[in-house]
Amino acid sequence: MTGRQRTRSTFLPRFLRPTRPFRFAALSAGALVASASLAAGCGLVPGATGGSGDGSIVVMTWAPEGTAATNKPGMPAFARAYARWVNANGGLNGRKLKVLTCNDHNDTVDAAKCARQAVKADAVAVLGSYSQHSESFLPHLEGAGIPYIGGYGVTNDEFISPLSYPVNGGQPALLAGLGKELAAGCGRVALVRPDTIAGDALPAMLDAGLTAGGHDKAVDQQAAEDATEYSAQADAALKEATAEDESGENGKGCVIPALGDRTGTFMDSFRRGRGDYPTVSTATVLGSVDQTVINSTGGASSAFEGAYVTGWYPVASDPRWDPMKKVISESAFSDTRIDPADTGVQTTWIAYTVFKKVVESLGGGAVTADTVSGALDDGLKVSTGGLTPTLRWEFTDQLASIGFPRLVNANVTLQTVKQGRLAAAKEGFVDVTRTLENADVD
Repeated sequence: MTGRQRTRSTFLPRFLRPTRPFRFAALSAGALVASASLAAGCGLVPGATGGSGDGSIVVMTWAPEGTAATNKPGMPAFARAYARWVNANGGLNGRKLKVLTCNDHNDTVDAAKCARQAVKADAVAVLGSYSQHSESFLPHLEGAGIPYIGGYGVTNDEFISPLSYPVNGGQPALLAGLGKELAAGCGRVALVRPDTIAGDALPAMLDAGLTAGGHDKAVDQQAAEDATEYSAQADAALKEATAEDESGENGKGCVIPALGDRTGTFMDSFRRGRGDYPTVSTATVLGSVDQTVINSTGGASSAFEGAYVTGWYPVASDPRWDPMKKVISESAFSDTRIDPADTGVQTTWIAYTVFKKVVESLGGGAVTADTVSGALDDGLKVSTGGLTPTLRWEFTDQLASIGFPRLVNANVTLQTVKQGRLAAAKEGFVDVTRTLENADVD
């Protein structure tokens, strides 16, 4: 561990939480004046949809682009394509959807800037976004009462904040599911993960799955998330995975790289060094590996051949993705950033699907940050066409006991790499709720 401490906010059930009028009343007079001036500048009409003054519904999607670490350019690009598509087909309940996008540059300051931009634009929600810096952006959203729907699930705070409405189980579910699957077939397990605050949360989740299957905990190996090569880390992981067990034998070890966009870079180093060691297996999570990474690291001859990969959703070839692919084909205009197999794009599609259902549930009523979060808090059930279980956000959830009260979907899918292609290893979803209940997150 790096010694950094994760800050956990306190979650209260809705009936105990301060109402937004109460929270706003607690703001300083100066902040109230500034808010009033901003509202006047935006031309807002009381009771109308939040936004630009033309009756449109304003939302925002953000993600890092053009950085040396993990990038998700397909998420804001798809959000813009979705807006074009939905507006060409009558809007949301007849209202125009206006999507604002922002680049958080994998930076705490810029993440906060994105959130402030959403507040300034009177966005009614932030949808389908990725950021490692929840400690920077969530306070701004919470202060303005703006819901965060369908975040990528890369930080623990997304499963804690009362204004976060995740659509998947994030990294916790993926790693717990992977550990549970690998427990029976792996010897020593080495996890290679980013040396970041978000990365610090990963070992406990993988260990929860491993121990549920009667396996020892993984060896935690930290690495820079923006390195250009990982020969030293690959060598160390191979040594750990092939070390003798208590019986003096070399078990079939497993190396699990979870480095986001740098996983492919790690695998280049791993492939060059693995010939000096006994055979080991690899496994990882979607988001660190997708079809493009497998292709770039050798396809059927890739070190990922035969590897297990956990994901949140069905494989990209599943027909349940056809509605999303229709949006892409009709409104993306050959934007190469938008890949239907990208889990970021898929998460953004589900987030906008949720938001569409919320707006429809409001009928002709006002669409504001308060009414959107209110509909979700009041128990709205949202079907995503089988891409997830029916979603409903409640405080009385099983995972509140380990500090994740907003983690309402702990289902994962198990995939494997066959002849260089990702394919379903098991039909349907695997629920890792009970596995996560035993995770040591302190």
